[in-house]
Amino acid sequence: MEIIHLILGKANPDRMNGVNKVVFQLATEQKRAGKKVSVWGVTQSLKHDYPERNFETHLFQSFKNPFKIGDNLKKNIILKKEAVFHLHGGWIPLYSSLAKFFKKTNIRFVLTPHGAYNAVAMERSSLVKKIYYHLFEKNLLLHVHKVHSIGESEVVGLNELYPNQKSFLLPYGFDLPKKSDSITKTKDYVIGFVGRIDVHLIDAFKAFQIKHSDAHLWLIGDGAELEGLKQTVARNSIKNVTFYGKKFGNEKNDLIQRMNLFAHPSRNEGLPTSVLEAAAFGVPSVVTIATNVASYIAEYDAGFCIDKTDKDLLIDAFFKAYEVRNKIFSDNCSKMLEEKFSWEVLVDKYDELYN
Repeated sequence: MEIIHLILGKANPDRMNGVNKVVFQLATEQKRAGKKVSVWGVTQSLKHDYPERNFETHLFQSFKNPFKIGDNLKKNIILKKEAVFHLHGGWIPLYSSLAKFFKKTNIRFVLTPHGAYNAVAMERSSLVKKIYYHLFEKNLLLHVHKVHSIGESEVVGLNELYPNQKSFLLPYGFDLPKKSDSITKTKDYVIGFVGRIDVHLIDAFKAFQIKHSDAHLWLIGDGAELEGLKQTVARNSIKNVTFYGKKFGNEKNDLIQRMNLFAHPSRNEGLPTSVLEAAAFGVPSVVTIATNVASYIAEYDAGFCIDKTDKDLLIDAFFKAYEVRNKIFSDNCSKMLEEKFSWEVLVDKYDELYN
């Protein structure tokens, strides 16, 4: 069986586009496992300006008309009509045209929407999406063989949009970051966060700190509300809150490794790698159901789960975590990553998506 990942872009892992990073990693692991796999990128520039990789990459010209399929792409699809095409992303005009072309030429294809169909994502530009859905996206979902979801929220969102039996639930794999032997916890109790900062986290920490004055809150990342949150912290004289801004690589990993608890109370998520990074360092997490990792955290006792992004629920979770602060979570976190998120375990399961 031949697998062709078709994306907008070049699957460059050094770019900020999350879809391209995931496709690079998936194709890399599939090739490493002996699969016949390549990546086809539709892009403005046909220059092969990306890092070395173990799989073949073919680039095709994009057009001002986002629905247009280039003749060269059509010709190459026909030559590979026995392959399974794996499209990545949702609400992409080109995919609507490709769905018709695949149907006409009797070619199998699957789709990973990468969070495009979950309930919260559907709230954004909802009127435009409703119109677009009836004109184009519905046709794509009608003809697709299977829709790959990485979490329950995507399965639910897809069924609300398009009731179906095509959902295929399987998470992405995860490459473990390396631990640093020189990193040790501080004497104080540190709650940390990586991502777009939310006001609920500040409010919950303020209430928690009233009883536990030794607590610290480390915030890594940015967001539209960042400056407002800094002012809120200053105005309310909330102590021990550190805004680190954006951090990457070893700098970010060293900070996570020093944390006692990782908080990720998101209301909309695909699969938060920051929670998995924290688990790799043995740091338990507080997560919402919307993160799509809550079921794994609960199953392996690798942290604490709350129903939704809510200040009171967060406060309660912080107190519970503090009560068991001396508990060793490392073994539970490691077992969860090995059994549920290891590429060695997952890569063959993706064959079920294609068969």
